[in-house]
Amino acid sequence: MRESAAERHERLLELVRERGSARVSDLASQLGVSPVTVRRDVEALAGQGRLDRVHGSVSWPERRTAGGPATAGSPAGGGPVLGLLAPSATYYFAEVIRGAHEAAALAGARLILRISDYRPEDDRARTEGLLTAGAEGLLIAPGWRGPGDAAEHGEWITELPVPAVLLERRAVPGSALDGLDRVASDHRHGVVLAVRHLVNLGHGAPVLVARADSPTALAVRSGYTEALGALGLRAPREVIDSVPADQQPEEFEAAVRALHSAVASGKATAALVHNDVDAIQMVQRLAELGVRVPQDLALIAYDDEVAALADTPLTAVAPPKHEVGSQAARLLVERLTGAKDADEPRRHLSLLPRLRVRASCGAVER
Repeated sequence: MRESAAERHERLLELVRERGSARVSDLASQLGVSPVTVRRDVEALAGQGRLDRVHGSVSWPERRTAGGPATAGSPAGGGPVLGLLAPSATYYFAEVIRGAHEAAALAGARLILRISDYRPEDDRARTEGLLTAGAEGLLIAPGWRGPGDAAEHGEWITELPVPAVLLERRAVPGSALDGLDRVASDHRHGVVLAVRHLVNLGHGAPVLVARADSPTALAVRSGYTEALGALGLRAPREVIDSVPADQQPEEFEAAVRALHSAVASGKATAALVHNDVDAIQMVQRLAELGVRVPQDLALIAYDDEVAALADTPLTAVAPPKHEVGSQAARLLVERLTGAKDADEPRRHLSLLPRLRVRASCGAVER
């Protein structure tokens, strides 16, 4: 299996951590990739504060205490080191990471990152790596995918020796994990915004087309049921299961055909599609089958990562990804620096998504 960029970054970081410093040319040889690739990786990692870069070499980040020698794992100025575990450094979580990094920097803290690549069984080991690298507090977005992953792969988080904030994830109510600080998007609210907007445009309840391979996808699905109940609507048909087109082309085509059938039969004139990439590809395929967006089908995407870049710009629900990362980092810094009383109750912060109206729903853009 081809190594992902995130996995290569982890290997690069381990090599630098073990040596203290290394030349780019040596890293390229050790990693089995070109110097151009390593320079690009180093630039990205240095931008995240995970490496220091000087004249063709890189070193493990160090911080100097006032008047004293450099010490590993601490930022300049004496602020704390925050560790962030994320399932990915691209698409949805790129903006979450950016928000956390910017908030940490403003607070005088340093953020270090580990990526689990949506393998929840690796979360604990990645987190231990953050602690070894000097993390004094943790922002944790586990690589959960299915509904049982929190119970199977989450209890270890409650045993961590440092303060932790659960990031863009919700625990099982009543579980030990539910007693931690957390910051997350309110996806139920995001779905309500989409459904209400389509209904206000004169459509009946939209059909939902969604994946089931991430906590966001599962939250959109449950939010859809709650939204229909709150608005007194009935689903035009059962949820259409979507999958990545590049990985499961036949199943993706089946989802497109199911949506086409719902439109052709008159059961649905509107759809909510999770996520942006699936929505863009579905619009393209529907056009080949004779269904036009928005003339025949009003469509709203969920995530708003690349929705605006579609041929017909897609109206989309935009979770507050940057703000989730920022608020979580600020909360963790307050816990670490004593700005919050130790006896203060833990916090569950739910941040509301916004609806960004574009051409695909047939409404005037705003």
